[in-house]
Amino acid sequence: MRLAVLSVLLLGLAPLSVDAAVGRDHIPIPNDYFTINFANTCVPSPDGRYVAYTEMRWEGENDPRNTDLWVADAISRSVTRLTFEPGEDGSAQWSPDGKWIYFTGSRKSNADAKPPENGKTQIWRVPRDGGSPQAITRLADGVKSFRLSRNGKTIYFVAGSEHIEDDLWKDLRKDFKDLEYGHGVDTFSEVWRLDLDTWRTERLIDDRRVIVDWAVSPDERRIAMITRPQEELITNEGWTRVDVYDTGTHKTTTLPDKLWRAEAPSPYGWLLNAAWSSDSQVLSFGVDFDGYPGELYFAHFDQGTEPLLQKLHRPNEVTPGGGTRWIPGTRTFTFIADDHARKRIIGIKDVRGGKQGSYVNLTPGDVEIDDYGFSQKGDLVVLRPGLDHPPDLFAVKNPGEKATYDRMTRLNPQVDTWKLGKLQIVKWTAPDGSPVEGILELPPDYKEGDPPLPLLLAIHGGPTSASTYAFAFSIYGRGTFAPQGWAVFDPNYRGSTGYGDKFLTDLVGHENDIEVKDILAGVDALIQRGVVDRERMAVMGWSNGGYLTDCIITKDVRFKAASSGAGVFDQVMQWGIEDTPGHVINFQRGLPWEKPEEMRQASPLYAADKIKTATLIHVGEDDERVPAQHSRALYRALRHYLNVPTELVVYPGEGHGLTQYSHRKAKMSWDERWMNHYVLGKKDPEL
Repeated sequence: MRLAVLSVLLLGLAPLSVDAAVGRDHIPIPNDYFTINFANTCVPSPDGRYVAYTEMRWEGENDPRNTDLWVADAISRSVTRLTFEPGEDGSAQWSPDGKWIYFTGSRKSNADAKPPENGKTQIWRVPRDGGSPQAITRLADGVKSFRLSRNGKTIYFVAGSEHIEDDLWKDLRKDFKDLEYGHGVDTFSEVWRLDLDTWRTERLIDDRRVIVDWAVSPDERRIAMITRPQEELITNEGWTRVDVYDTGTHKTTTLPDKLWRAEAPSPYGWLLNAAWSSDSQVLSFGVDFDGYPGELYFAHFDQGTEPLLQKLHRPNEVTPGGGTRWIPGTRTFTFIADDHARKRIIGIKDVRGGKQGSYVNLTPGDVEIDDYGFSQKGDLVVLRPGLDHPPDLFAVKNPGEKATYDRMTRLNPQVDTWKLGKLQIVKWTAPDGSPVEGILELPPDYKEGDPPLPLLLAIHGGPTSASTYAFAFSIYGRGTFAPQGWAVFDPNYRGSTGYGDKFLTDLVGHENDIEVKDILAGVDALIQRGVVDRERMAVMGWSNGGYLTDCIITKDVRFKAASSGAGVFDQVMQWGIEDTPGHVINFQRGLPWEKPEEMRQASPLYAADKIKTATLIHVGEDDERVPAQHSRALYRALRHYLNVPTELVVYPGEGHGLTQYSHRKAKMSWDERWMNHYVLGKKDPEL
């Protein structure tokens, strides 16, 4: 492999030399991870004075993180916790007068409790200044989601209704309801309307469909629904459609899908993110693909009897990353975009008549935007991590080229005492000449020219995703290893988002090849630069990162240790047992019987005899995305046939991500001990 040339962009290094800062004397350890409160959504009040946000925190060992509703005062900068029940509160929506916050949450008082405290999700509201939440709904099976009307007088909500298919086997399905069936038993979605003056409900829509996402137009004339025909997740892939219900005529029409089906690079796109312009005339929605750039579309309802459909021109080929909004009172459409290891808010002005105006980067600089919202006056508030802190609320002044960020909260003051790794963006050249870049995290006291460091290669998942230039403290390597003396390298390999369409689609048909070469070229460049000790290297990842960990250790024996989390071992098996097989079909450009050699080439299984690396394997027992059979097969190959040091850790009751306190702590503890032993040669468990 041709040695790549690596360059370093010293972005923000002055503020990141945090070891010199007063009070930064604590080297974070895995237990510190559980002290971090993660804010994940934010919604400004109509007048912009307050911001409702949700915050996840660990409030008990062996429990999932609790998600509660908080509110921040934009003037006093004080924060108030509004909910305290175990569970997950979310979907905050303000009343027009700003006095109430409506939200979804579950409450369970005892085993025999009746709604609304029977553990099912209901709609609640709580006073902005705090108080006891009031239950708005009391459905036996709860609600799925809700939308508050613009005037605050009506709540629309989605509930579920079980349906058994009326076919030859209906009686058997009814007689043996406790069994799981491949099809024929579904919970279909119903849309209801609740009048908050009379407290009467009316069922509007009860056709046989599963609603994935939906939006009520501000004038309440239309309800847009992204739907699929069944509950099974595979029916998101190419079966989703846009249905629009007219509340006046009670008729539902389906938008023609040529733009996102016949004219798309893949038939397996997922529709998502429905949103109406504030004048109710334009519906926006998107489509996501595995392996191809996502796209955004508009349906114009003010251009005649039939809606005019338009595909958004993406400026600079940025990759849409969700968060679609319309600035109130305007035809300016906004969304979060991946852009060279940053996440920005892009605004598209003057969307009308099937055309779009100029675009603007509302959040320039080295930023990652996790969520954002506008007040009715157009004030912009964002939720973003800094280079040295987890996500906080910021008011964005003068969004655009001259934007400034006014920090409103400091949700994790303990982090101010931590010695954090120095972040750099590094660039190198792949063997085929393509430019590649990634994030390098170095020890806080590291200086150029110091002796080479042990390397932890931390690979992001997706692969249609990207690692960002921002604070990260995770169970996947970032945050703990660098302060303990490691170089942590997080590459945005081919197939990552934010680097243009070609960079993204180059991976299609070339898994276990082009991206592996990208990554290893970056490792070689770090060795050549003198940062990394080639004799002390480890690799880890989860999901697609776990898959690439498996791929890399079949091709490079220099890695002394590996941590493979929820990784694919065989692509044919993955197509047959995962819940979203379109992923495999897209990347291998066909079905197993159509592309057998491609499936084989992309599978680490068939080169497992080349593995020499001590490999720790993690997986959730109930993972549907990358089922545990892959991890068990890798373990069997290494332990029983290849005599490679290995350990398999299966987390009971967990899916594709680990949610339990004890499970996350176990993964971090196992990883640290495994790497220290096989890479650094440490024998003492306390070291």
